[in-house]
Amino acid sequence: EKGVVFEGRDMGTVVFPDADKKFYLDASPRVRAIRRYRELESKTSQTVEEVEREIRLRDENDRKRETAPMKPADDALILDSTDFSVNEVVEMMLSYISN
Repeated sequence: EKGVVFEGRDMGTVVFPDADKKFYLDASPRVRAIRRYRELESKTSQTVEEVEREIRLRDENDRKRETAPMKPADDALILDSTDFSVNEVVEMMLSYISN
């Protein structure tokens, strides 16, 4: 049996509420802004502060929206990736899936 991985702000609560394994990844807005800035650096003139402002605004709008608000599924494993690399987060997720 093969599995699939989907990502999105409402995957575990709306799109696939019956999924076997669910993760809710989070990180501080500042760290997320730095990560995003590094992805966009050559493609944007925005500062890290501007990127952070946009992230905070999107988060607030997504949390407050009436349809499919952004929130972790009740049965999701919540991972704060603020202090972890991508590889470390993947290892945590794989460990959880294996158990």
